[in-house]
Amino acid sequence: TLTTHRDLHAWREAMDLVEMVYRATANFPKAEFFGLVNQIRRCAISIPSNIAEGAARNSTREWVQFLGVSCGSLSELETQLELATRLGYLEADTDAVRQTNRVGRIVRALRSSLREKVTKEING
Repeated sequence: TLTTHRDLHAWREAMDLVEMVYRATANFPKAEFFGLVNQIRRCAISIPSNIAEGAARNSTREWVQFLGVSCGSLSELETQLELATRLGYLEADTDAVRQTNRVGRIVRALRSSLREKVTKEING
């Protein structure tokens, strides 16, 4: 039984991702700190934040919507990390990139499972 968002595997993995992203972006060029670094970090933070907010909502349907926002932030993060790789700021096979892929699989699976639950509730 879920007590809080802290009990969710998806949230814990997403929090690990935020830490990895902060470490990975710490040595980016100073000129990027108010641009790409800020954007990457904001997207990363958005992922567990939306998982937590969704888990605290009143309905499964609302939670699915917040997981959708998390998925959007994941896609943005993947794009920005790819750009950082193309610009030579980041290696393609970093912990942050691998964890982004892992969190994506976990969050999409949770979202899919909750969508099925909503469908069953509707069709009763």
